[in-house]
Amino acid sequence: MFQGKGKNAGKALNEHTKEELIQMVCHLKECKKFGLVWEDKPEQVAKDCQEKLPILREDKTKALTLDNEQPTNIIIEGDNYHALSVLNYTHAGKIDVIYIDPPYNTGKKDEWKYNDRWVDENDAYRHSKWLSFMEKRLKLAKGLLSENGVVFISIDDKEHARLKVLCDEIFDENKFHGTLTWIKRTKPTNMGGAKYSLQSNVEYVLVYGHKSQDRHNYLLPKLEQKTYPNQDECGNFYRVESVDQRKNIGSMIRPSMVYSVLGVAPKENYRWQMSPKERDELLERNRLFVKNGKLYKRVYKEDEETAESLEPFWSHRQDTGTAEAAKEDLEKLLGRDEAFTTVKPVELLRQILLFSSSTNSTVLDFFAGSGTTGQAVLELNKADGGRRQFILCTNNENQIAEDVTYPRIKTVITGTRPDGTKYSDGIPSNVRYFKTDFVSKNKTSDRLRREIAPLCTDMIKIRENCFESVIDTEQLKVLRNNRGLVALVFDDGDLGNYICQIDAIPTDAPVYLYVFSYNSDNRHYEIPDDASHEYISQPIPEGVLSVYRRIFQPKDK
Repeated sequence: MFQGKGKNAGKALNEHTKEELIQMVCHLKECKKFGLVWEDKPEQVAKDCQEKLPILREDKTKALTLDNEQPTNIIIEGDNYHALSVLNYTHAGKIDVIYIDPPYNTGKKDEWKYNDRWVDENDAYRHSKWLSFMEKRLKLAKGLLSENGVVFISIDDKEHARLKVLCDEIFDENKFHGTLTWIKRTKPTNMGGAKYSLQSNVEYVLVYGHKSQDRHNYLLPKLEQKTYPNQDECGNFYRVESVDQRKNIGSMIRPSMVYSVLGVAPKENYRWQMSPKERDELLERNRLFVKNGKLYKRVYKEDEETAESLEPFWSHRQDTGTAEAAKEDLEKLLGRDEAFTTVKPVELLRQILLFSSSTNSTVLDFFAGSGTTGQAVLELNKADGGRRQFILCTNNENQIAEDVTYPRIKTVITGTRPDGTKYSDGIPSNVRYFKTDFVSKNKTSDRLRREIAPLCTDMIKIRENCFESVIDTEQLKVLRNNRGLVALVFDDGDLGNYICQIDAIPTDAPVYLYVFSYNSDNRHYEIPDDASHEYISQPIPEGVLSVYRRIFQPKDK
């Protein structure tokens, strides 16, 4: 017999009132019918945002500017929940590729923390905490994907199944593109009982996209240029392909595709790989011919979508290098041992980016760790002349951001190790380093807006990818990039004087104007009619606050 719960615990169904039964039915209808269910474990970094709002502050001592033709890459030090919240303002719908290598929740000591406590195999809520941890961040990441964006998530056997179901719910199972595999190690464990166990040497990368698999085209690298060495009587060039046959048995039987063409028939129990309609079209265009009793097809350049042979995006990635080798490579790069324990091979990331990013893509890694993704972006840009931009987010647990991530990127860019020795010739590029900080919400709405507006400056720099300062005063800041000017006005008084100062700076492009407002008013009507430039205005800090209201507003249960 069914029993009630809570205050109705112990009561049989026939002992409930009509109103109680109606409540129970309504509750059952609201419950999830299928999917992953776990006991959500509140996380302090998320709860903190009820009392304070995240911002970014640049550490200008770490800025690197070595190539003005390249974009500015971003490193954000801080909890990735806060970094992702900021990126929902700066980069909503702008990220083309996300790659992450989250904690695998293996139960090992000192692997990852939840609410400032290590989570190990003795934690009864280990899986619930990990799912709560991942869900919050993946939901924030989803809103960052561009129209053709894709996300790659590394994982091993421990949480693979749960992660797949979680991602199906967040991204939609129809947006699942597949699973990549790669060889993480080649050295077996020969100690104790492990020697006789099934030893895993493979890791996985789950792949999801903004679009479904059948609507997303990966960027296939060119293997070679197709050649057309033969010439017909009209002087046109073509290449020759044999017309394929396949077995005509079982479920593959196609009676209509067993026929004779130009006197040649398929082998016994075989059929052609072309329909009668396709055969007739090729015959009409004089594309088929017989040589030495075999059927061939003339293929002209105009018959093909591309003149290049393309490399398929196979799900099993080969020649990626192992995690063992990657750790040694990092130690060589930084010039010291035991730099970081879990390192992904640069070649694995290079292959992923080769198939998924264009030369102008923005790439995000919000579990950046040692910075492998950043190095892969820089090396791929060098190889193909690209202008990809990376955004790396990592906390500073055990000084990883300052002692590993940043020094690694700086070494790749400059070619000089932290100890001053030469590592390489370098890959000139640009980096800006930011740290998360907070503004207390414990004040009136107007006071909060006055305080947070100027603190949005670094977020707007990242949003507009604009870092060169032209005017820098308390009330007016003007920045410049290759697209034009970005201006920030923090005064709620008349805009006229500030517009005059901006007009004095030459530009042919519209000026992106951020103006202080106590509400959502963009104050465009205050721009003088005789202004020299065209202005596109928007209010600050309303843009930031509206994003934070959506993210941090307590959800009704």
